[in-house]
Amino acid sequence: MRLGVAAAVVDGALVRGDVDVDDGIVTAVGLAAEEGAGSGIAVPGFVDLQVNGFAGVDLLHATSGEVARVGLELARTGVLWYQPTLITAPPDLTRRALAAIGRARAGETASSGAARIVGAHLEGPFLAPARAGAHPPEWLRAPDLDLLASYLDSGCPVTMMTLAPELERAGETIDALLAEGVTVSLGHTDATAPIAHAAFDRGVHTVTHLFNAMRPFGHRDPGVAGAALARSDVFVQLIADGVHIAPEALLTAWRAARGRFALVSDTIAAAGLGDGTFRLGTVEVNVQDGVSRRGDGTLAGAVRPLSWGLRALVELGVPIVEAVDAVTRTPARILGLGDRIGALRPGLPADLVVLDDDFEVERVLVGGAVLGRPAT
Repeated sequence: MRLGVAAAVVDGALVRGDVDVDDGIVTAVGLAAEEGAGSGIAVPGFVDLQVNGFAGVDLLHATSGEVARVGLELARTGVLWYQPTLITAPPDLTRRALAAIGRARAGETASSGAARIVGAHLEGPFLAPARAGAHPPEWLRAPDLDLLASYLDSGCPVTMMTLAPELERAGETIDALLAEGVTVSLGHTDATAPIAHAAFDRGVHTVTHLFNAMRPFGHRDPGVAGAALARSDVFVQLIADGVHIAPEALLTAWRAARGRFALVSDTIAAAGLGDGTFRLGTVEVNVQDGVSRRGDGTLAGAVRPLSWGLRALVELGVPIVEAVDAVTRTPARILGLGDRIGALRPGLPADLVVLDDDFEVERVLVGGAVLGRPAT
């Protein structure tokens, strides 16, 4: 099967020509068009490291069947691998959610046509009260290795944990997580730059939603954001939904962190459902005109899919390949999975997205099979 595209993004390069798929595998790229010049671009399936919910499902309260439904709906938007993300909540609720996500993950099949779960992202509870954002402050706590162990033994692999490095026992918690192969990300933190550098030197190599829920960048007090952007060994994750970050801040981060710049959606259950009242974990939020807020006005997750951020980057002038990498190869590299997911090349399964000339998702293929039209 020829895709009929004009080009493809292959291992960080734009390759002109068509793509051939045979028996669910990409067999060739850069082929001369059979008829006409072809249109659109084939890119790898997207990798989203921060999904709190989607299409009416809040992942902290979801059954395994509802988790599976999230995977089906995400795939229609181009996301083919993701991290279900659990915000701070009562420990029993977090453990039950991890168990449900684990059951859904165990039931995944190659033919399901759904986004695959790479592992869970625990965004809390070891966060700074001063930078809690939408997280319920009553459930925040200092790092606790026994509580952490109970989460890691709850039925779903934890692949990422966001924490504040200035908290007591944060250092030994970072060590324990890294020893278990868990990616540690700094976020919801009031840490100064020296504290951030100490965590990065300890082995942390990424930051959760840069600029949001952290000490503001200042020219004498750069905080985590300044420390992360100044280093060459730290990946930055950002929410490019047109709400969380101004275009100038987004471009500044991209220019400072080219090659280590990743987008996340941070979607909640409201994503794809329009305005209304929804739930983010144990928090009630209101969505109006594409913006999700708690009752006190605090931003609470996002409602636009990862594809929205990809298009926003291109419209800001980010080169196509780098914009695509920000939602594919780079998030995969953050998890150490750069050779396994978020890639398009001959010999790999045809898990890919075709973008039209306006960089909208036109088609999604999972194992070579074309899914239904993406959600609007």
